[in-house]
Amino acid sequence: MAETHVLFVEDDDVIREATQLALERDGFVVTAMPNGLQGLAAFRANRPDIALLDVMVPGLDGVSLCRRIRDESTVPVIMLSARADSIDVVLGLEAGADDYVTKPFDGAVLVARIRAVLRRFGHAGGATGGEPASAGRQSSQGGGLVFGDLEVDTEGMEVRKGGEPVALTPTEMRLLLEFSAAPGTVLSRDRLLERVWEYGWGGDTRVVDVHVQRLRAKIGQDRIETVRGFGYKLKG
Repeated sequence: MAETHVLFVEDDDVIREATQLALERDGFVVTAMPNGLQGLAAFRANRPDIALLDVMVPGLDGVSLCRRIRDESTVPVIMLSARADSIDVVLGLEAGADDYVTKPFDGAVLVARIRAVLRRFGHAGGATGGEPASAGRQSSQGGGLVFGDLEVDTEGMEVRKGGEPVALTPTEMRLLLEFSAAPGTVLSRDRLLERVWEYGWGGDTRVVDVHVQRLRAKIGQDRIETVRGFGYKLKG
């Protein structure tokens, strides 16, 4: 089985070295860089399987680095932030990050979040929780679901809007599959956190809100409806 290559960008020497050692003990191959510019160069040279980016790094901050990575790749990205209530968390998610972890963090928690993100990336082709994405109006091509001008091919993992392909990250695809499996059904933020992000506890619902915003921007602002106080639903 191929080893998982992690790009880790962190300017604090102690945190960078300690985290690198902890990840390597768990079997990851780690390329650790102290600033964003070196991180970008390492990303382009090594094409890692996942990137861990501290928000506040010199040269090229973590949010800007995330945008640069997302322009070139759908590789999963986890942002690291020192403050859970920081606007930088939302900015990082809006830039294309899949998740974030608040510092100081427990090494076991970080590894669990990395593995959860990698599972989403590696298995974006399947509906989560063992339930097939079988709801919606079936197209004549068998594996396709059609919602107005939106077509979701659950077998080929392709999405089209008005006949044009839509590029989704693995996390966005998993989110859309959850909605597609139950069109017209209100899905709570907590349920989406559990099913898409694999949080077994009440996580930060900003992760869901920002990803819904990103998904809306790609498939149509009116396709996913907000049900105030309850969650979201896909219009059938």
